Amino acid sequence: MNELVRMTGIEMRFPGVHALKAAQFDLVAGEVHALMGENGAGKSTLMKVLSGIYRPSDGEIRIDGEPVTPDSPGSAQALGVGIIHQELSLMRDLTVAQNILIGKEPRKSFGRLDEAALNRQAAEILGVMHMAIDPRTPVSELTIARQQMIEIAKALSNRSRILIMDEPTAALTATEIGELFTIIRRLKSEGVGIIYISHKMDELKRIADRVTVMRDGEFVGTVDAAATPVSTIISMMVGRALTDEVVSVPDLSGAEVALEVRGLSRGREIRDVSFNLKKGEILGFAGLMGAGRTEVARAIFGADPRDSGEIIVHGTPRDIRTPKDAVRAGIGYLSEDRKHFGLALGMDVRANIGMASLMRHCDQLGRIDETQLGNVADRYIGTLAIRTPSDRQEVRLLSGGNQQKVVIAKWLLRDCDILIFDEPTRGIDVGAKAEIYRLLAALAEQGKAVIVISSELPEVLRLSHRIAVMCEGRLTGILPGGAQTKQEDIMHLATLRETMIEGASA
Repeated sequence: MNELVRMTGIEMRFPGVHALKAAQFDLVAGEVHALMGENGAGKSTLMKVLSGIYRPSDGEIRIDGEPVTPDSPGSAQALGVGIIHQELSLMRDLTVAQNILIGKEPRKSFGRLDEAALNRQAAEILGVMHMAIDPRTPVSELTIARQQMIEIAKALSNRSRILIMDEPTAALTATEIGELFTIIRRLKSEGVGIIYISHKMDELKRIADRVTVMRDGEFVGTVDAAATPVSTIISMMVGRALTDEVVSVPDLSGAEVALEVRGLSRGREIRDVSFNLKKGEILGFAGLMGAGRTEVARAIFGADPRDSGEIIVHGTPRDIRTPKDAVRAGIGYLSEDRKHFGLALGMDVRANIGMASLMRHCDQLGRIDETQLGNVADRYIGTLAIRTPSDRQEVRLLSGGNQQKVVIAKWLLRDCDILIFDEPTRGIDVGAKAEIYRLLAALAEQGKAVIVISSELPEVLRLSHRIAVMCEGRLTGILPGGAQTKQEDIMHLATLRETMIEGASA
């Protein structure tokens, strides 16, 4: 087969971090080659080297058998390398055609934009992908899945033969993932080589031909996707076997109710939702996309206004209208979008950990006691095993799993009794997931009351002592955790519009 890419002996260092250690990777035409590893394993760094964002200190890159040095994204594009980042880079106020051909717009005399030619060329590219999208449509009107397709079209407009896709399905529904995979298979049939970075094991068997695993910046091995068990790939990633144990449900019959929600409503998003949460309990929230799970969490935390309903904390009604009210009531909320709502990416680990508790670390003049805050940050870095060169490292440079731990540290330092985790493992690898699972269980054992919202049913079943299921803004039922409940039971309630009797009232 025609080899498109061969990378060997790639070395990359950052201050305090040896990111790539003699890393290697190869890609042939017409294949999907998955690149996997824990967060911080070096996957994205290696691909940034290939796409010209980083220049390695050592190693060789060959494209079509010829040694090359992509020293900028532009030079990588000229070599046929396109990259689609997890965070989409489209300009939402521009049209589909303007996004696809940005920087390559056809011009008339005197430099005037040729709008008709622009739309025609974009339509031709979309036609190759068999996508029925009007090129004149503003990107803001497209679903996330369609925006992902436009990113692919944009890469193809650069004549990319090597396409890097970084977590392309992170924000897609099952139907949208199917659409994306159809496009990927078409590109394969046309000889495009696709490098596919993902943490979702179930996607491997569906889309990948080969899998390369990295760990701690080093190449571990390359295996055939169809012939290799997922358990083997996971062991390669983490260097150990991971068990998928079922949660042990504690006896909480005499436990104090930490949070009670009565008749919570907000437009059509939340409709008369009521439940309780006990100290030491993990209450999972499940449901299909748009069911209202995140909306419930945001209303409890005061991030969104509610039309009606009562929030009772430790037996006392609390008028929570803002996040500040919620924090004062002892409620912490870890958003599903940690980068926008949980972290200050340009600040260091120390500042992020102390962000919700700064007044506790200030002197009488309001100046931050950096020594005290540093000691506290170091303690949580050790307790949560946050992988960082120091507490002065910028959070944006940490892996997704370690960023999540920093957000958790922030709320633990604030000593919140009630913690709401919205998609706590989204975008992080299986090893980091296992660490987060252990941490959540430990918090419950310490008496914290925990809500976990997750779109992954195996995760909900693994973590939850009880499972609240929502459909179209309503709480349709509450199921027992542990081995008593199956995925089918959750899906039944997730597609049921009428409210059922609570299956595990406590």
